[in-house]
Amino acid sequence: MPSKSSARLAALTVAAACSAASTIVLTTPAHADAVRIHDIQGSTRTSPYAGRQVTDVTGIVTGIRTYGSSRGFWIQDPNPDADPATSEGVFVFTGSTPKGVAVGDSVTVSGTVSEYVPGGTASGNQSLTEITKPTFTVRSSGNQLPAATAITAKSVPATYAPAGDTSANGSINALPLKPAKYALDRYESLEGMTVRVTDTRVVGATDPYTELWVTVKPYENRNRHGGTVYGSYDAQNTGRLQIQSLGSTADFPKANVGDTLTGVTAGPLDYNQFGGYTLVASELGTLKPAGLKRETTDKQRSSELAVATYNVENLDPSDDTFAAHASAIVNNLKSPDIVSLEEIQDNNGAKNDGTVTADQTLTKLIDAILAAGGPRYDWRSIDPADGTDGGEPGGNIRQAFLFNPERVSFADRAGGDATTATGVTKIRGKARLTLSPGRIAPADEAWKNSRKPLAGEFVFRGHTVFVIANHFNSKGGDQGLTSQYQPPSRSSETQRHQQATLVNAFVKDILDVQKNADVITLGDINDFEFSETTKLLEGRGELWSAIKSLPRSERYSYVYQGNSQVLDQILISPSIRRDCDFEYDSVHINAEFNDQISDHDPQILRFRP
Repeated sequence: MPSKSSARLAALTVAAACSAASTIVLTTPAHADAVRIHDIQGSTRTSPYAGRQVTDVTGIVTGIRTYGSSRGFWIQDPNPDADPATSEGVFVFTGSTPKGVAVGDSVTVSGTVSEYVPGGTASGNQSLTEITKPTFTVRSSGNQLPAATAITAKSVPATYAPAGDTSANGSINALPLKPAKYALDRYESLEGMTVRVTDTRVVGATDPYTELWVTVKPYENRNRHGGTVYGSYDAQNTGRLQIQSLGSTADFPKANVGDTLTGVTAGPLDYNQFGGYTLVASELGTLKPAGLKRETTDKQRSSELAVATYNVENLDPSDDTFAAHASAIVNNLKSPDIVSLEEIQDNNGAKNDGTVTADQTLTKLIDAILAAGGPRYDWRSIDPADGTDGGEPGGNIRQAFLFNPERVSFADRAGGDATTATGVTKIRGKARLTLSPGRIAPADEAWKNSRKPLAGEFVFRGHTVFVIANHFNSKGGDQGLTSQYQPPSRSSETQRHQQATLVNAFVKDILDVQKNADVITLGDINDFEFSETTKLLEGRGELWSAIKSLPRSERYSYVYQGNSQVLDQILISPSIRRDCDFEYDSVHINAEFNDQISDHDPQILRFRP
């Protein structure tokens, strides 16, 4: 925390510049008489003074942000009003590192009230009320700070948000805040104020941006690892809260899911683009590790076929994670017979020079698996056309099959390429792919700037198994859970629904030819097991998402904003679900850990064809 100089005058007036790109001015600025902070904040999400100039706003400095693009300081009125809907804190945006002000100073601030939307108005995010283009005067120093408001399980309502105002496209901005009824309203009523949480459990591991997530509701959809499971659009986990550090990031705890921040964590309550309401901690609790261990699945029996899916997160030959991924496949997944890999990049990764082949990437992984004690895998894949499949520019990500030739054979049928579609034919009464490996309807608009499914035909102990590797369109562009629009729009679903419909139709083609065919559709579906995307994939029973065979508390492969959720799935045809003795495992080795080698957990299915 910055400290003031003893030589600094107590009554120092400072003018600060403001970046115009940081604010949304809603009206033409007009003068307003001196007002209190709770008047500026008002009882809705946007200030009644937005766009107006205010003078002599009084408060105690409670925090100073000296880094990033949003520099400035928070002030809080030590004499609150009686309305629980009106916040007593506000952020003063200076644009550059504030000078001449310290925590504990009593200041008067003049400037323009603005509503800043992190990520821009197109993001759908709520706005943050700020005083911009400020001048301020220090009236006294060393004042006692206002007491931090406790955020507890009892103080955060179970209902997440009000329904949006239909006359405003679903926005909740103009609705009166009801902090005793809605969780988002409770957090909004504390915007800019100093808040505290005590003995909170980590539900989202520390990320590369020195952020983590905790819950103030220890029993809210808890799983055995200590995470909070996301299981429905209609039942949000209201106890989640993001934690950042107001001080040195070097001191920020490296936490895993299930760890605890013991004692008090306190600081101003901010709102940002990537997490919504965020406690910017000037005081951090002490990390108490829970000792979370990476999981290991069972080894398949000789009569069982083991099929896995694993998103290896933009793997290219320059990465230093090959040995770790190899160890995960050999030791944690027990060397599955078939592994569907997602996010395999081309031979020079993000270098955008037209390279599309990925043989070096796959060979390097296969060699690392062998060195780790695994089998000598073979591989099949199809190179995409340059720049057509989305992902990191230049990376040309694609799906690929690894398979153990000592256990499984691959039915090669030539002709598959980036733009030629595979189909289904009947040979001696059995379904067969016309191209293997081959892509499903690669020219269809459903796959524009997205990965095309890779279909392959395998033989295990004389039995044919069709495997379809997928990496559906991402959730990019969806409105966040803390959006001003409630319920938030999920615009990315449209393309995933089209993709799911095509894949289901292809599976139906196989089953129309051979009713009892064993078909496995797997990969990074980028959607939940309860989503419409999954329902469209499942169709009228052509497939079934096998992760639903697990208890609800075990259904997750990814952790986002403190929600343990399903993105990776393995779906199976009726013959496997009905006739085979199958086992399913979501092997938690990445998503809950701060030192993850991928942000996805692999999934594995074992069954007897």
